[in-house]
Amino acid sequence: MTFPCCSLQYCLSGHPTLPCNVLKFKSTTIMLDCGLDTTSVLNFLPLPLVHSPRLSKLPGWISKDGSINLEKELKECAGRVFVDAQPEFCLPERELLDLSTIDVILISNYHCMMALPYITEHTGFTGTVYATEPTLQIGRLLMEELVNFMERVPKAQAATCWKNRDVQRMLPGPLKDAVDVWTWKRCYSMQEVNSALSKVQLVGYSQKV
Repeated sequence: MTFPCCSLQYCLSGHPTLPCNVLKFKSTTIMLDCGLDTTSVLNFLPLPLVHSPRLSKLPGWISKDGSINLEKELKECAGRVFVDAQPEFCLPERELLDLSTIDVILISNYHCMMALPYITEHTGFTGTVYATEPTLQIGRLLMEELVNFMERVPKAQAATCWKNRDVQRMLPGPLKDAVDVWTWKRCYSMQEVNSALSKVQLVGYSQKV
């Protein structure tokens, strides 16, 4: 989408309520929010805090003709196939532009900052993040809660074979129809959360910067 005054806008999120947009205006590149799409976790087995005999005894998935055997990665449950590994998240699009060129990230609310560590810690980002203090503090709580939950129920195995394009097209839905699965990533660490949030500069409502 092109705007007047030599402006360009990129939409990096496929989720309508979790925006991540980048605005290029003259010599400045600004990211507006960085929401994290968590709907991808619906394709993974749940992480029970208490050992579940039922989940541990689920049968592994093998294609009907026996040509594909992913018993260690995929499990069948209630007529569906799920990935038996640590849940992964669908990150904002990273192929449209070089995210290391972003000068500023503006966070409007705590719901729209959950992907911040992926951007500030893994793209060469050297700019500044702006957010209000309530946004920062509540966002920190949500990130810490997510990391703590993942660490309480760790899964050592990583499932990667099912992401192969030739293999994925042979899988039953909805895994067969999942988009850009090779870009999905496991949850960030507490160290990455602290490093990302250290880059946030607090601003007040209506404050001019």
